[in-house]
Amino acid sequence: MRHAETVTFGGSGLDRAGEIRLDCAAVGAAAGAAETRAILFWRGKPLIQMTDPAELVRLPMDHPVLAEASEERILLGREEGAYRFACDLSGWTPDDLDEAALGGFLDPSEQRHPQLADTMAFLELRRVMTWLTPRDAELAATGKAVFGWHETHRFCSRCGAQSDMSQAGWQRRCPVCAGTHFPRTDPVVIMLITRGNSVLMGRSPGWPDGMYSLLAGFVEPGETLEAAVRREVFEETGVKVGPVTYLSSQPWPFPASLMFGCAGEAISDSITIDPVEIEDALWVGREEMMTVFSGKHPKIKPARRGAIAHFLLENWLSDRLD
Repeated sequence: MRHAETVTFGGSGLDRAGEIRLDCAAVGAAAGAAETRAILFWRGKPLIQMTDPAELVRLPMDHPVLAEASEERILLGREEGAYRFACDLSGWTPDDLDEAALGGFLDPSEQRHPQLADTMAFLELRRVMTWLTPRDAELAATGKAVFGWHETHRFCSRCGAQSDMSQAGWQRRCPVCAGTHFPRTDPVVIMLITRGNSVLMGRSPGWPDGMYSLLAGFVEPGETLEAAVRREVFEETGVKVGPVTYLSSQPWPFPASLMFGCAGEAISDSITIDPVEIEDALWVGREEMMTVFSGKHPKIKPARRGAIAHFLLENWLSDRLD
């Protein structure tokens, strides 16, 4: 697919500086260089400059707010030779924090630190992902995903001892059994299943009213992407799928998935949903999908911009899946 890397979080070509991760002296020198900048996160939310266009904030490493940040930081890479580190400010608690507003499907809350400009705020990445340049989006997604992995993998899965961050944030090492652990990425297939001029859509329980998307599911051990597509579609809807092709991928840091966008040709059209997996499924014709994208459909809302489902559907409508 020629447009594959124009998906959100793709196409940046970030130099990840992997060759210095094992060199503690080089990483320390990189952190102390004058042109190095910090990408700041609070509970997984990146710091955003609320301008038009919005930008991912890059702070000098000696900015006063970083005195409150965790000592653990992640080397994200280089931009035009200048290093970028992800730093975590989750230990700070805003005075006006509304805990109930956090962690929802789409968190609208904004957190502003008193040592930062009023135009800077920590915002949920789902909300701002389409505001950002490809480079800003990749930096934000990488930092969020790796910090999220560290938060949930602080103990060695071999012996249970608390492990330590190493390799500039790209590894955890156990001081007891010497076990090494690396950031987790879960493979997920998301499927553009067509039959004639229609595409198969579904919705999960608990989604906002009117939200439908392409079917998706985790790839199981010992399974190819193609087999996962056929299994997931049949399990969720009873629809059988024949030929399957790969289209595009998207890192999805909510919390740690790599979405494999695939196209599949249905060889049956009768739908029998698994109510444990999904709440509804239906076939949507091309003309009807154009009404959905216009926002005028009486039942279905457009797929969320920035998600690979929207990207695949948009390219399907535009006949750009080659």
